[in-house]
Amino acid sequence: MVISRVNASAATLTKNRTEDSVVPSSGMCVTCVDGCIGMCEIGKSAYRGHEVIYPQPFGVITTAGEKRYPVDYSHFNIMGSCVGAHGIEADSDKAIFPNVNLTVSFGHDGGIRFRCPWIIPGIGSTAIAKNNWEGLAIGSALMGTGLTIGENVVGMDPQAELKDGRVMDTVDLKRRVDLYRRYQRDGYGAIIVQANIEDTRLGAQEYAIENLGVECVELKWGQGAKNIGGEVKIHDLEKAQMLCRRGYIVLPDPFDEDVIRAFERGAFKEFERHSRVGMVTEESFAKRVEALRAAGARYVFLKTGAYRPADLARALSFSSKYGIDLLTVDGAGGGTGMSPWRMMNEWGVPPVELHSLLYQYAAHLAGKGAHVPALALAGGFSFEDHIFKGLALGAPYVKLIGMARGPICAAMVGKTIGRTIDAFQVPVYIERFGNSKDEIFVTASSLRRELGKETFDSLPTGAIGLYTYYERLSQGLRQIMAGSRKFSLEHICRDDIAALTPEAARVSGIDYIMDVDAQEAWSILDQ
Repeated sequence: MVISRVNASAATLTKNRTEDSVVPSSGMCVTCVDGCIGMCEIGKSAYRGHEVIYPQPFGVITTAGEKRYPVDYSHFNIMGSCVGAHGIEADSDKAIFPNVNLTVSFGHDGGIRFRCPWIIPGIGSTAIAKNNWEGLAIGSALMGTGLTIGENVVGMDPQAELKDGRVMDTVDLKRRVDLYRRYQRDGYGAIIVQANIEDTRLGAQEYAIENLGVECVELKWGQGAKNIGGEVKIHDLEKAQMLCRRGYIVLPDPFDEDVIRAFERGAFKEFERHSRVGMVTEESFAKRVEALRAAGARYVFLKTGAYRPADLARALSFSSKYGIDLLTVDGAGGGTGMSPWRMMNEWGVPPVELHSLLYQYAAHLAGKGAHVPALALAGGFSFEDHIFKGLALGAPYVKLIGMARGPICAAMVGKTIGRTIDAFQVPVYIERFGNSKDEIFVTASSLRRELGKETFDSLPTGAIGLYTYYERLSQGLRQIMAGSRKFSLEHICRDDIAALTPEAARVSGIDYIMDVDAQEAWSILDQ
């Protein structure tokens, strides 16, 4: 059953007065009383208006929609076997889960190598990304996975130097690239610089390629959280004016004298910075890919969102024609920044449906002999079972799973634990493991041994938190793969999962659980 929460949510800091008695369609209290102070979303909108469009408190949260879709990844189960092994000798002393190989290579020349099959898609100029970048960059680099610097980082940097509307130097982008590079090991992983319309006008990717030595760049058509451009909130008048001068849409107008007076007297406390929506054409896409390669980009990626199926087909077709190295497809319902709350819940193609269409389109192109780029799926993935199911649903074309909220959560928790350690105030819940990072973080001893005392001691606990979360995912995925008798990623296939409902089977093309192995099972019984 599809369920939408309407008019009250923790995301908008709202609730119903009659919490146990709510009209399903409108979300209003069954009895809306004259005299109520307006705790629900309608009531709060009566005095804060457009501010209530967005999840709150902005800057310290990530958000995802509450809508329950008719099909999701929990409607599939993983199929194990007690027979044989793929990717390793069928020997019980060799086919053990620590021997599962999680490395993946992709790109037109196979030159991009990850130790684990996941990537953090674009997280850019939001406060939540900037404030946790140390943990995200260092943790990703240590594990040898990918991290994408999202949109608007250059444009939002007050210390960026511009000349004639083009970036000459930056502080924030340099810092983000350097933090990853400094901890990258043995050539595994990749730091990617993404660009939207404003970034392209500023020449952010050309700057990253030519001045920072970035090899991977990504074009952005959109994301799963919303069908408009990126947004952030600005609490400083001068910064709002700076962004307006740099070409962003800033609301209300920070140069309007009445607006300035209203801001100064506290009538409102934040400006909104919006990015433009793209106008995709094949000609402009081809031109941009060519320009990036001419500038020195070794690999060009594309990220698209939960748009209608024709746009998904367009993304895959253009990626095929123009040799895109990785196409990331992000399903509806998730987000890491300031996406409008109702939009996040009510627009777009949900993950299973979108990813199933992607598989169908990729198989169609492959059947014609056309190039199929490496694919990445995103949209609510957070644990090893999700990763396996996504890889299986899109096999053999899907090489990576994109995750953002899970990694950000791990980095934030690691950072918070570090602060409690420094303040000698470790909570009882955590203190049972110890009072130092060596005692609390289970990966600390191995990291200290691998990196050496000096490097380990300099690691921010946010990075250790992300690395430790990734270590859990990698061991969990190895266990699932071993149980499915798949000892390297290329052996994962669609038969490794089964649909638990006829609807999930119809949407995905994955066999219904009662139909799995039907012919083989009867033939075994007839022997």
